[in-house]
This record gives sequence, structure tokens and C-alpha cells, in this order.
Amino acid sequence: MNHDVIVTCALTGAGDITGRNPHVPVTPQQIAAAAIEAAKAGATVVHAHVRDPQTGKPSRDTALYREVVERIRDSGVDIVINLTAGMGGDLEIGPGERPTEFGPGTDLVGPLTRLAHVEELLPEICTLDCGTLNFGDGDTIYVATPAQLRAGAKRITELGVKAELEIFDTGHLWFAKQMIKEGLLDNPLFQLCLGIPWGAPADTISMKAMVDNLPAGATWAAFGIGRQQMPMAAQALLLGGHVRVGLEDNLWLEKGVPASNASLVERVGEIISHLGGRVLTPAEGRVTMGLKPRG
Repeated sequence: MNHDVIVTCALTGAGDITGRNPHVPVTPQQIAAAAIEAAKAGATVVHAHVRDPQTGKPSRDTALYREVVERIRDSGVDIVINLTAGMGGDLEIGPGERPTEFGPGTDLVGPLTRLAHVEELLPEICTLDCGTLNFGDGDTIYVATPAQLRAGAKRITELGVKAELEIFDTGHLWFAKQMIKEGLLDNPLFQLCLGIPWGAPADTISMKAMVDNLPAGATWAAFGIGRQQMPMAAQALLLGGHVRVGLEDNLWLEKGVPASNASLVERVGEIISHLGGRVLTPAEGRVTMGLKPRG
């Protein structure tokens, strides 16, 4: 069991969830406020996407990321900032026998364009989604080819940003270790992402299989989506890892009760405490994750 636990709060994500919970943050002001509330509730790290303030749809706009990051940094509240670099990999295959007539959900750009906001803002951590995946039950695929991943990993390392490798299935972990073997990544973090259709399911067997195949000494966390968020947090803790919660992955505190990011951080903090662990402060988390100081 891990007794000294990093808690990451994933604030808003890119899913179509803004109408399903009134606490889902949309504007940069709301996302930054959610980050600050999560920090005050005990989070070690916040993981941030941005959304179009008018539509609530996911965005890659660097100006929106800049406003979120500046608001958090100017607040005086200490929190480790982890920015997604997963946007720009969506490919909606065309219907039936017209697969090359890509649908309106397509947002497909190159690996360096996906890092434009990371280049400018230099967060302490950014994510790298480590493989292509059938994402959901329709025709959408998340695209991350080996060549794209190598280019992204190399640039993240050059920037001095810590990579958090998002692992949605066992093949993703296999390739993540290959990039480490090739010297493209410097002691990255691992995030085991469970329950997303159709990646690895959110259960003990799947998590344990991934944990058993991590590089020796790796710093890792895991999460499950929906009702599996808290069970998978407890399972990660018991297997020696860290945890992630937040509205990106789960909208409910309990049946019929909409969650906020802060309430999910508080709930997982209670679980950690009842199991005999404690949540690390951002300063302690930086040491555990081997983060480089920022100005």
C-alpha cells in the first residue's frame, strides 16, 4: 500500500458533460476557480483542459489555457499544474461505406501542434496519450501513432516538462516503455486510465496487470470513470499507486447528488485517511514526482 498519496483532480475534460452537472467548469475563470477550490480541498495536482466559453465544446486555444494558468498562478494558492496535450487527436470516421468522409467531430492535428500551449506556458506536467484507441461506441477514434508519439515525447523532454503518460490499454504501456528505452522520455509519470470504452476495463485484474508491467520504480496513478472512480482510487492506493478524481471522469458524489471537483477531492481524501494514508502537499508531490522548479 502507498501511504503518501498524490491526488490529481481532473477538472473538466473534453467530454460532452457540461449540461449534465451544474458544477462542470467551462470558462477560464470557472476552470481556474475549480482548480483553486480543489487545491484548498487538498489536491496535490490539477489536470486541466479548456473549453470554448460560448459553446462549452473542447478547445485547443492557447489563449484560453494562458488565462487559466495565469489565474491559478496569480491566486497565490500552491498547486501543481498538469495540462492536457491530448487534444487534436480526434478522428470521426465517415458513415457506412464512406469512411473517408470524416465527421464534424474530427479535430486532427500533428504532434507538435498538440503541444502549442505547452510550449508557451511550460506547465510542470503535461500528458501524452500513448496510443490509438476506439473512443466510445460510435465512429470516433483517438489517433496517436508511434511516429507522432515519438515526436511529442522528444519535444516534451526538450521543454523540460514532465510527461504524464496516459495508458488506456496494455499496448499503450508496451509502447510507452519502448519510448523510455529509446531515450525519448526522462523518468515519466504513468496514469492508468480505466473504464473508457473500449480500452482497459475498470477492475482489479486490469489494473494489476498494468501495474505488474510498469518500469521498476515508476511513479504511477490510476483512475476509473463513473461509479468506479472511488473503488479504483482505493485499489490504486492498495497496489502502491497514486489517485485521480474529478469531474472529467465522474459527475456524481453519490446517486442523485452532483459532485464538484472539491467534493470529489474531499471524498477521496477521506478514503485515503481511513486506509491509513495521507495526501501529499504540492511541495511534497513535486519531490515525489521529480519535478523541475519553475520561476
